[in-house]
Amino acid sequence: MYLNHLSITNFRNFARLDIDIPRRVILLVGDNAQGKTSLLEAVYFLAACTSFQTNVDRQVVNFLEAKGDSLAVARLVAEFQKGNSRHRLEVRLILEPIGSNGKRLRKEVLVDGVKKPVNEAIGLFNAVVFVPQMSQIIEGRPEERRRYLDLALAQVIPAYTRTLSEYGQALSQRNALLKLLNERGGDVDQLFVWDETLSRLGSEIILWRIRAVQELERFAGRTHHRLTNGSEILRLAYQPSYDPLPKPEGQIPMELDTPVDRSNLKLEEIQIGFTERLNQLRQEEIARGVTTIGPQRDEIRLLANGLDLGDYGSRGQIRTALLSLKLAEVEWMKERTGHWPVILFDEVMAELDLQRRSDLLAYLEESEQVLLTATDVNMFAPGFIEQAAVWDVQAGTVKNRSPEA
Repeated sequence: MYLNHLSITNFRNFARLDIDIPRRVILLVGDNAQGKTSLLEAVYFLAACTSFQTNVDRQVVNFLEAKGDSLAVARLVAEFQKGNSRHRLEVRLILEPIGSNGKRLRKEVLVDGVKKPVNEAIGLFNAVVFVPQMSQIIEGRPEERRRYLDLALAQVIPAYTRTLSEYGQALSQRNALLKLLNERGGDVDQLFVWDETLSRLGSEIILWRIRAVQELERFAGRTHHRLTNGSEILRLAYQPSYDPLPKPEGQIPMELDTPVDRSNLKLEEIQIGFTERLNQLRQEEIARGVTTIGPQRDEIRLLANGLDLGDYGSRGQIRTALLSLKLAEVEWMKERTGHWPVILFDEVMAELDLQRRSDLLAYLEESEQVLLTATDVNMFAPGFIEQAAVWDVQAGTVKNRSPEA
């Protein structure tokens, strides 16, 4: 899979960009705050219909356009090749004035000229992104890791985004009912319908996450072993809030670094167990006014040689583990979809030694299309530069410095 053409309007500091994209490595060179990362963000937005920088979509609309009183529109258009098929994908972020001072955001997606619901467009175009601040996936709060996994799954499982959205709506309704029962009392049997909905949708999410984490761990472990010259073993430990794995009575909880195999679990048994657990916790949850188990409280931890990197990892270990995870995501996405994703790496060379730079560049040359950013082109070997397209990025403009330009 690769981009042929990209058009950007009023996205971050890009007022207008219209550019053909070659099927190879593209090196984006420029000082900080010139738009290199924003260009990667725009490409990723086409894949996930959301940003890796913010959860608030209106923040990506060009500031000068957004601050006015009139309608503001950010627009991304991509023409790309996927196997033998060529597609056109367009995403519009429309800020509409409402009332006297406010604005509301509306998102529209068109696939080959036909308007589609957002959740049906996610995954048509695939991209994997690495930026330095993604260390929060390892060091940050559990929601950072859940969001990472959700964004990856959304690109390979067409139903994932819709199921996650429906689960969130059912969770809100159930929490509202729990709060009402706590404050005013009433018929607790009203919870049955929400218990059924939550367990049905939640069990699908749990099963998808189980499989994804195990598959990602397989790729990440192999890559990490190579990047660390065999000195570290990387593990991804999935800790579901509702753990469907049966536990014998009186069993002592397993340590985090003890591998747990949930691969043989079936959807039906997860759903039955989830429903039973919700029933067991009913009085406690009414007293607290909130649902205490489910995918919204899941956790994923990364461990190197049994050491929890989120708590004890050095900067170098975290950086290497994150790179391993991202390269694993590329391999996993390729295996699941049958196509290379477009690879978007921001300042990835800055903290790698010469050998790891060389290994990474050799790997990237095997892929179909890569966009790399750097402040200094001298981080790359002359032979690599000769094979790449080099673009200068300055103040929201892009200039191709390659000889054929």
